Amino acid sequence: MPGTDIMTHSPLILRPDPARTVIRPFDLEDPAPFAVKDHSRAQRIVDRIFSLEKDELDFELERVVRSLSERHRDVEDVLMRRFADVQGLTIDRAAVSRDHALLIGAYFSEEYSFESAALFNPSIVLHSNQSGLPEGTIRFAMSLRGIGEGHVSSVTFRRGTWAADDQIIIEPPSNIVVSPRIEAVEGEGDEAVTRIHCPGAKDVSESVLFPVTASQRQGIEDLRLVRFVEDDGSIHYLGTYTAYSGSVARSELLRATDFRTFEMRPLRGSAAAAKGMALFPRRIGGRYAMLSRQDNENVWLLFSDDLYTWEGGTRIIRPKWFWEFVQMGNCGSPIEIEEGWLVITHGVGTVRNYCIGACLLDKDDPSKLIKRMMLPLVHPSPKERDGYVPNVVYSCGALVHDRRLLLPYGVADSFTTFASVALDDLLAAMA
Repeated sequence: MPGTDIMTHSPLILRPDPARTVIRPFDLEDPAPFAVKDHSRAQRIVDRIFSLEKDELDFELERVVRSLSERHRDVEDVLMRRFADVQGLTIDRAAVSRDHALLIGAYFSEEYSFESAALFNPSIVLHSNQSGLPEGTIRFAMSLRGIGEGHVSSVTFRRGTWAADDQIIIEPPSNIVVSPRIEAVEGEGDEAVTRIHCPGAKDVSESVLFPVTASQRQGIEDLRLVRFVEDDGSIHYLGTYTAYSGSVARSELLRATDFRTFEMRPLRGSAAAAKGMALFPRRIGGRYAMLSRQDNENVWLLFSDDLYTWEGGTRIIRPKWFWEFVQMGNCGSPIEIEEGWLVITHGVGTVRNYCIGACLLDKDDPSKLIKRMMLPLVHPSPKERDGYVPNVVYSCGALVHDRRLLLPYGVADSFTTFASVALDDLLAAMA
């Protein structure tokens, strides 16, 4: 593609790791024609477990706990919780021995490799802890979309640093991943609030969010994290994401507390029935503001007095250049800089090539487009085009520090890499 590449590309690549697994429920039911009334499949499995001789029970329990403990923490607690959650049993749970309960929990659990196939579409925010760093270096938190068995998407996290010399270091992820625990589910449908806790997670890489509600059954996709600053100065880590049920996609909102405790709830309103919503990092004129792509073609601007309800909107950016002719959208939340709101965009062109661009919106009235890039900031290059979905580069969020932009981005829906650019060079490339 013609034009000068103004980005500094990092050699750092984050690839999927099938050894990172989480323990999740393994539910079993009979096909409808074979269902046995008052004797569920789960109960039949438990009956078989009760038929084991003591030495058989001891052997299998010791084996499975030892195996799981190699890469999971508090395994017996996890299995006991799973035993308590198994549905369809006609037993007196209080009378079941601990060993039997543990083994039952194991039979109704599975290890799930949540990033075995892909690790991509990252977003990035300034970390709450900036202590102990050299001058000019900042610490950040990242979210990434992992894909595992069944093409199910989950959200995983990393922590890293970005130095003044553009050196990017990602802390090695822990070999332990904590099984998320649903603490509470309140309400139903669009009013449902799901609270999740990853107990004992010692850093962000030990937390994972896999689908836990019907709306997310087939995936939690493309989390766009934002460090949201309220008018009173309080800070919240929020993120819009796509919940995919397998047939319907809709936007939901994540609230993260120290990346161990999370609240997830659907967004309401006509705009929330689409993908790709991105929240501004502060209120504008006393109202929440959001970018979206509810018509699957243009970038829209929405305002709301309610963080969870989004209606209407105004088209503010339409496809203009050849690499955007099919559709446009955001690549994460707008970033406030001295000159206005910097928006990293994506455009789709020939042969379904996804490119990354940028534009600048007016700070006081973000419905006004000041200028935009005529050529992509990042495009699928010969070395960054092959993977699960060819010819795609995509990001869910960037970071600005000391007048430089750090852009993590996914390649071919397969892996993640990084690039950076001076803001002055980026703005000069717009017209």
